[in-house]
Amino acid sequence: MTPVEDLRAAVERAAASLRDGGAAPGAAPTLERPKQARFGDYSTNAAMLLAPVAGAPPREVAERLGEALRAQLGDRLERVEVAGPGFLNLVMADGWYRAAVEEILGAERFGAGAAARPEKVNVEFVSANPTGPLTAAGGRHAAYGDSLARILQFAGHRPHREYYFNDAGTQVRKLGESIRARARGEAPPEDGYEGEYVAELAASIPGAAELDVDELARSAVERLIAQIQATLERYRVDFDTWFREAPLHEGDRIEHALEAVRQRGHVYESEGAVWLRTTSFGDDKDRVLVRSSGEVTYFAADVAYHLDKLERGFDRLIDVLGADHHGYIGRMKALFAALGAEPEALEVVIMQFVHIVEGGERASMSKRRGEFVTLDELIDEIGVDAARWFLLQRSHDTTIDLDLDLAREQSAENPVYYVQYAHARIAGILAKAGDRAPGTGGSFELHPAERALVLKLLAFPGEAAEAAARRAPHRIATYALELAQEFTAFYRDCKVVGVQTEVESFRLALCIASQRTIATALGLLGVEAPEEM
Repeated sequence: MTPVEDLRAAVERAAASLRDGGAAPGAAPTLERPKQARFGDYSTNAAMLLAPVAGAPPREVAERLGEALRAQLGDRLERVEVAGPGFLNLVMADGWYRAAVEEILGAERFGAGAAARPEKVNVEFVSANPTGPLTAAGGRHAAYGDSLARILQFAGHRPHREYYFNDAGTQVRKLGESIRARARGEAPPEDGYEGEYVAELAASIPGAAELDVDELARSAVERLIAQIQATLERYRVDFDTWFREAPLHEGDRIEHALEAVRQRGHVYESEGAVWLRTTSFGDDKDRVLVRSSGEVTYFAADVAYHLDKLERGFDRLIDVLGADHHGYIGRMKALFAALGAEPEALEVVIMQFVHIVEGGERASMSKRRGEFVTLDELIDEIGVDAARWFLLQRSHDTTIDLDLDLAREQSAENPVYYVQYAHARIAGILAKAGDRAPGTGGSFELHPAERALVLKLLAFPGEAAEAAARRAPHRIATYALELAQEFTAFYRDCKVVGVQTEVESFRLALCIASQRTIATALGLLGVEAPEEM
């Protein structure tokens, strides 16, 4: 257990000792960091939960709970204070802090979890149609999905990264028509694709002006897929599976999927079309699988694709979709239930928009009109680290204004630069210390900045677990910035190299623990931790 988990267990044991065989409260006691340092290092509501069971006022129960904790923790506990209606505030002793740093340094992967029920998780993300280059919005999807997979793995799960290429259907044919029109010097068709990349495709494909539209589209799609893959590799995103829709239509896989839901009694025919009765599973209307013309719908392909995922043995599917897919959640859950799967095992994450801002002005983002910032252009402007950080630092369900001017700054105002600089600064401190050994012993009184930094380090396992459970990589970005700020305050207030030997040893140990944790947090975001800047 981590030092915080060990402390929480001590609180629970102390609370249990006061019940004297009585019934347990309906909720487990909390152990939290108070928002204000004057309320101690940790606070618990255990006494207020116990009061009805114990038949005594909460403050009286808190006093008894404090005595029980003193008996358990001994000199690791400096003092306890009863506050408010019955909160018990705990102030830990310096020896507890020293032991905590030793445990952090001794951990093979500090903060990593061991999931109680490890899951094989399919994380499908980006999945932009291969009808143009990846945009900056696609970069948000890529950073989110990749970081989420890293966090899930850190938590003890087995993530599988997957990209779904929608390389069949009307939009692909429109691409072919647009390229041929451009090659002939004509205007693109209605709802066709514009932009310089269309002209580049027309120029790169031999005989584009005369080729069959479908053949031309297939050639363009292959080029665009290769470009997308190269961009994502540059962006430090690797996929385990590149899944393509077109093969679903070429064999019997769609019919196999339709038969699976038909056998479960969820398919019917009406007006010459084949329907899936998704209203049986909470959808607002039934969905067409095969039109009266015999044309298979995108939704039928979705059924086949998700059945394929289930047949590959995943315990959980996470689909990361764009903001324009919000209406898909109900139908996708219904689809999953119609396949006989547990709807809760399918999670649909809706990403919000990205606006690129430069000089206070927003750039327009429309692939069809050819007005967009590509992910490659964004990387060229601000680099992979800044791109990933700025696209991850806010929750996926909020719109982002990515300020290029701020992202280019090498100052404390730029959060990714600030965090990376803290890591590099520690590398410089350790280089200056040379072969002086870190240590956690000693009897000197810890400085408040040292204590604050240790408490922030100890918060990392909980933050990593929350980021995994809530599918929230932005929590790691927030934590990394706060840790860098705590380290900066520590470095400002506490000289490291050249002080009394035992003080220097402890502060070097604290530097190493901080550097490792910053590097781990940055790694979960796919951001590098430089040794020098």
